[in-house]
Amino acid sequence: MAEEKLERKLGLFPATNIVVANMIGAGIFTTSGLLMTGLNNPGLMLTLWAIGGIIALCGALSYGELGAAMPGAGGEYLFLSELYHPVFGFLSGWVSFIVGFSAPIAASALGFSEYFTRALPGFTAWLGNAGIMRPEVTNKFLAISVIVIFTLIHYRGIKYGARIQNALTLLKILLIVILLTAGFSSGNGSFSNFSKGGDMPSGLAGWKTIGLSLMWIMFAYSGWNASTYLGAEIKNPSRNLPGSLIIGTVIVLLLYLALNTLYVYGIEPEAMKGVISVGGLAMSNLFGKSAGVLFSILIAFALFSSLSAFIIIGPRVYYSMARDGLFFNWVARIHKRFQVPSNSILLQCLIAVILVLSGTFEQVLTYMGFALGIFPVLTILGIWKLRKMKPEALRIKGFPVTQLIYASAGVLILVLSFMERPVESSVALLTVATGIPFYFIFKKTNGKTVNRPMSDKHSGS
Repeated sequence: MAEEKLERKLGLFPATNIVVANMIGAGIFTTSGLLMTGLNNPGLMLTLWAIGGIIALCGALSYGELGAAMPGAGGEYLFLSELYHPVFGFLSGWVSFIVGFSAPIAASALGFSEYFTRALPGFTAWLGNAGIMRPEVTNKFLAISVIVIFTLIHYRGIKYGARIQNALTLLKILLIVILLTAGFSSGNGSFSNFSKGGDMPSGLAGWKTIGLSLMWIMFAYSGWNASTYLGAEIKNPSRNLPGSLIIGTVIVLLLYLALNTLYVYGIEPEAMKGVISVGGLAMSNLFGKSAGVLFSILIAFALFSSLSAFIIIGPRVYYSMARDGLFFNWVARIHKRFQVPSNSILLQCLIAVILVLSGTFEQVLTYMGFALGIFPVLTILGIWKLRKMKPEALRIKGFPVTQLIYASAGVLILVLSFMERPVESSVALLTVATGIPFYFIFKKTNGKTVNRPMSDKHSGS
């Protein structure tokens, strides 16, 4: 029986859209007010958003080189398996399986339902008054419905799903651009708010605050590596894969800086502190309270698009693991008609729905950043080995500065995170460790050797 393979159908435009959609989620709309509480300085906050974007761009440049050399499905799973040992790839995929994709899907779906019902409270009230379902049940019902709908959309094929994804991403960017244009032209804000902040943090406490702030900012930038998970389905990957990562990250960096500038323009620093719905507050100040409803709808669509991107990406990791004999064999099955990892998509849907119903995803998200922050650092350090193993592969400018910037920043964020959140960080490390026995179980059960040379795998144009 011939090996079932994914088909290369994605060009630069849809691959870039997936990166943008994956990055722009709840983070940009919720963290700036929390950041201002600790930083107490709008200029410093905006500077850290720029630094976070530069770190993400360094990661994108590095992954662009890795993806061009190894254009298969799976992202870090593939890279770590090839560069180090399959156990490292498995552990990254194991963490992705548990918290990396299913939890954000659940969180994005619940976030969508929360903002949707906030924008249209009459819908929830009508269902409650009619005795159909209570408000908390309505939120979960909407969240599960969204997950199931987008699972069915992406089950029907990557080209069909990509068209939906393109439309959602373009709509999200268009709404943000309209928001920025209207906000800055309203005349009701003031750039003098940038000079109204307090003193910058000083000493060790200040650096610790800055480091923790960057951790939150990097959460908002997460997704800069999205298209590497679809490497087996991207046409001309040596050009389109790096291009999608770099272009997508630059677009998001510019949008994030513009949005944060708008927040400060519309809100005085003292009023911003601790406000989670900072975007809604800015719009209310600039246009009136009715703008808060409009912005809630905008965030709902932003989470809609992000959820869709997660549903596209996650199953490709599980598919790659199963194909290499390091997961359940049936997860590697490709749908004969739609040419997608159908069982993998359905499995992810089931886990996300369980997380929505159980409500435990909130605890999972507290340590998700730490668990997932380990593997990109390890992956990027592998570029030194890649250049020795494949001297003929694409070379992207910036080596080794970009790699050192990302790795140093990543390690610093992990250290600060562990110092501030030792319990959650320890649980994250435990989650990684629990994957080790499962690796040997799957390897023994399936009896497959997965440590194959790069030249033998994932070839294509």
